[in-house]
Amino acid sequence: MNRVKEAPKRVLVIVTRRIGDVLLTAPLIRSLKAAWPSTRIDLLVFKGTEGILAGNPDIDRIVVVPGAGHWRFARQLWRKYDLAISTSPSDRPTLYAWLAGKIRIGVMTAGFKSAWKRALLHACVPFDNLDLHTVVQNLLLADMLGLPRRFETPITWSAQDEASVSEVFPGFGQGKYAVLHLYPKFTYKMWPLDQWQALARWLNERGLTVVLTGSGDAEEKNYVSRFAASLLPSPVNLAGRLDFSQLALLLQRAALYVGPDTVTTHLAAAMGAPTVALFGPSNPVKWGPWPRGIEAQQSPYLLRGTQSTGNVVLVQGAGACVPCLQEGCARHVMSESVCLQMLPAAAVIAAAGQLLSQGR
Repeated sequence: MNRVKEAPKRVLVIVTRRIGDVLLTAPLIRSLKAAWPSTRIDLLVFKGTEGILAGNPDIDRIVVVPGAGHWRFARQLWRKYDLAISTSPSDRPTLYAWLAGKIRIGVMTAGFKSAWKRALLHACVPFDNLDLHTVVQNLLLADMLGLPRRFETPITWSAQDEASVSEVFPGFGQGKYAVLHLYPKFTYKMWPLDQWQALARWLNERGLTVVLTGSGDAEEKNYVSRFAASLLPSPVNLAGRLDFSQLALLLQRAALYVGPDTVTTHLAAAMGAPTVALFGPSNPVKWGPWPRGIEAQQSPYLLRGTQSTGNVVLVQGAGACVPCLQEGCARHVMSESVCLQMLPAAAVIAAAGQLLSQGR
């Protein structure tokens, strides 16, 4: 790739996928900004995912795909950017890159069916959905541009954010606390509530305040509230009460974080929190939470087994089928995963004890 002769004035990074995918583009964006500090970098995302990188200082503007008025939006994008980067091989991000960029690069699958999309790009890197971590997949685009890789996920917060966290969590900054994130978006990533209760009791016995996080979704808030009501002493319930910058601040100062395969777990790892990640069907090579300060050529994780890397212990459910790479045992997102349903609290407590023993 030799088409970018000098630092472009405007770059658009396109991540029209789930919120976790958006977060995992931060190292690519950091690589761009570190190499081209005067370049304006905008991010194009779907509605509902824009908040996760709102506190990223490398991003000048986050553009949200509109729900209507697509022709007007296409005209507004037309060749507005010197460089457009698509991080997904799907149709829409590739089309957005073609519309927006004078030069276009992206991630793409091989084969005849993708030929028309490859024709819209000046260059592309191959999409690997199995053996390459998503962070590294994105960083191949920095390699293509001849830019040094950076692995950080910078998130900033203000004094007002600190005040807001202290208001909803009066003990913030006054003692050690452990953050538990109970509720992934999909059932197949869930861990049973009785095992969460056993973990919470163990943390209380060690003198840690238990803090619960979650989104503002009504179903999720209800789930977390029911769990909070089942425990004595009562945990601090912050579900729906923090934006992502405030959540990053909370995680950055936690003595421990435990959560399933969800964006909050990725954020905890990126903020440097001692993180226990609960994995069942998902591929840890591709989706394991990237540990802070780790630089790896492909992935910091193996496909199978509980493993420790940097500030993360990834606890994998047992079974010869793990990871099956499927969405639950019934092959849909609202089905349970036996490997997680059978994961004992003792295994998670052992991982938590390992991290707590290292001190913070």
